[in-house]
Amino acid sequence: MFNFLIRLFIKNHNNISSPAVRESYGTFAGVFGIITNLILFLLKLSIGVLSGSISIIADSVNNLADSGSSILTIIGFKLSSKPADADHPYGHERMEYLTGLGISVLILFIGFELLTSSAQKLFSPELPNFQPITFIILVISIFGKLYQGLFYRRIGRLIKSETLIAAFTDSFNDVISTTAVLISTVISFFSGIVLDGFIGIAVSLFIMYSGVKLVIETANPLIGTVPSKETIDSISEAIMNYDEILGIHDLVIHSYGANKCFATVHAEVDANADVLKTHDIIDNIERDFAKNLGINLVIHMDPIVTDSPEVDEARSVIKEIIRNISDEISMHDFRIVVGDTHTNLIFDVCIPFEFKYSEEEIKSVIDAETKKLHPNWFTVITVDRDFNRSGN
Repeated sequence: MFNFLIRLFIKNHNNISSPAVRESYGTFAGVFGIITNLILFLLKLSIGVLSGSISIIADSVNNLADSGSSILTIIGFKLSSKPADADHPYGHERMEYLTGLGISVLILFIGFELLTSSAQKLFSPELPNFQPITFIILVISIFGKLYQGLFYRRIGRLIKSETLIAAFTDSFNDVISTTAVLISTVISFFSGIVLDGFIGIAVSLFIMYSGVKLVIETANPLIGTVPSKETIDSISEAIMNYDEILGIHDLVIHSYGANKCFATVHAEVDANADVLKTHDIIDNIERDFAKNLGINLVIHMDPIVTDSPEVDEARSVIKEIIRNISDEISMHDFRIVVGDTHTNLIFDVCIPFEFKYSEEEIKSVIDAETKKLHPNWFTVITVDRDFNRSGN
């Protein structure tokens, strides 16, 4: 059914990298959400008013708010598909994150409103007047929301949309809340015990908890987060596939949307190779990334000495010292300057954020360990941070 609807309403549906096609997916999901949520709102509002159930009425208002979220989804995809301009050279794709954040805040607001109305119901409990149609419509609503959520998740994963993943979470919350309402309705119908207010409070707290999680998840891409391991590995492997590249480091990846990625990296090359030939290879790599992966890559060329016994010995010593300190740190840009009385070892050390040593402490530890082995070796260390390692 999912594939049939996609093929029916979205032209060129396989070309997901196209901003126009991606906008079509988002608009289609938004229109689908508006229609289904309005239908559920009208059905549940009708039975809520007829039965006098505050939890059912509140649940219907939640569906009406979801229609508003779907409108935000359409607006977000429309704005994010705008091409780059002079004021926004990186494009507008992050507008989608703002839309997802707006939906998350709306979920929080709905949860708070439901909490207020449910708490009031505790002080004036009244057994609702349930009819068989009440149960039927609630069951229909549960399955309708379940299908809607799965639809959002399918498209959200397909086009890597934070907004639609947020909408999926909201739909799943509605399934849980409506199921709770249905259970309380059945219990009240057969036992005469009024659970309306209690169930409403429980549901509202769950909705608010989900809203807080969604606010964090949708705000993170705006703040800037560590790229996925898959992205890091794919970029690293693609660069290292070129024989002339001896190693890479200082890979930094910036995401400006699902299909807008910028990256910089330092690539190690043989210092004895022809500089013009090496530069041409670097240019080719950058062009290949733009053409094949859609990544705007900038490479800084780092020439390294590969045929000096003195450099090889010193590099091996430092690598072993660093390995003994921690597997979390690495060394790059190594070179030496030999003098009459001492030798300077110049290199960079990359450490993760929240490492057990400060920058000054790691310099001191490495220098002390080096002098134990070679008193006439002096270290000149620059400390880098690992932008691609998560703290989790």
